Amino acid sequence: MNDVYLNHLGVLCAAGRGHAALREAMRRPFPPDLRTKLALPGGRDYPTAPVSAPLPDTGHLPLPLQSRNNALLLAALEDIRPQVDAAIARYGAGRVAVVLGTSTSGVGESENAFLARGEAGVFPADFHPNQQELGSPALLLRETLGLAGPALVISTACSSSAKALASAARLLKSGQCDAAIAGGADSLCRFTVGGFVALDSVGSNGCNSMSRNRDGIHVGEAAALFLLSREPGPVKLTGWGETADAHHISAPEPSGRGALAAMRQALERAGLAPADIDYINLHGTATQQNDAMESLAVSQLFGAAAPASSTKGLTGHTLGAAGALEAAICWLTLQDNSQGLLPIHQWDGEADPELPALNLVEAGQALGRPPRRALSNSFAFGGSNASLILEAAP
Repeated sequence: MNDVYLNHLGVLCAAGRGHAALREAMRRPFPPDLRTKLALPGGRDYPTAPVSAPLPDTGHLPLPLQSRNNALLLAALEDIRPQVDAAIARYGAGRVAVVLGTSTSGVGESENAFLARGEAGVFPADFHPNQQELGSPALLLRETLGLAGPALVISTACSSSAKALASAARLLKSGQCDAAIAGGADSLCRFTVGGFVALDSVGSNGCNSMSRNRDGIHVGEAAALFLLSREPGPVKLTGWGETADAHHISAPEPSGRGALAAMRQALERAGLAPADIDYINLHGTATQQNDAMESLAVSQLFGAAAPASSTKGLTGHTLGAAGALEAAICWLTLQDNSQGLLPIHQWDGEADPELPALNLVEAGQALGRPPRRALSNSFAFGGSNASLILEAAP
């Protein structure tokens, strides 16, 4: 047996911290008027989804590792630290890998430092340019845990942490490690929100995926960390698919062929047919082009039967953390769920007649049995596509 198991999960996002908070939140509609507004220069503010849970202090770390992004990771690690420590003791520090996804890292700290420099003429004492290094999250966990195995960060925008989970699975299957801490983190900052505003991709009232009224994302922040190993656990990572469209720097390839190929690869690797999937977590960003592309690709492969939802209306679009966060939502859905209650589709309920019809999950919708398999999509700028299949262990 060379199966890869997602043994343990630490997670926090705007919906709360921990399994119980996220499980409860993903089964109820989220009122858009509760979203936090972030003001940008020029006076206009935009909906966002920040983490409100207290975060660990990073003051004990070397200055280059001190950032909100790394504080989010430390919070997620706290929830699985006993299991991680046990894995290190069992396998050795050189046999535990770290594979993470991020797109912001410590950009927020650089942003604040330049604002402070504009006022005071000098950078603040708590700023170091290496805080925004994309490798910082992996260095953080490696130093915190005393690890000596492979440690890397993948930064492919919104597919980053989905690809991190796939990469961790490959390390395990190839024998390069015996356990892996994998997932992702992204922290909220004005730089990111402003970038999406410049692309006309931020919704006036947040993510409203598949609606005729959709007008873009709202940015969130999150961290989700899994402990993966070949030791049997509650959920297996049975399939993954990764493709690259190279169609456009930000717009998806409109026919969805790359997304479709990623989903097919994941099914083939898992040895499954489309009918075997009980639930699909859509990338579902609520931009005009992404929803059109994804609904077309999903309908071509799954028809209108498979229950599907975008949970970004609840969590915000957490960018480099989205793949791991939405895998976490699937992981929770596959456990302790005898009636098969599914994460609801967060939207206003007004379907876009120009999109292929999907079976979008309503509040209270359930399979009437325990779910077995879930697929999660992550599609990124530059046409980086990733699909994951999680399966409840027998």
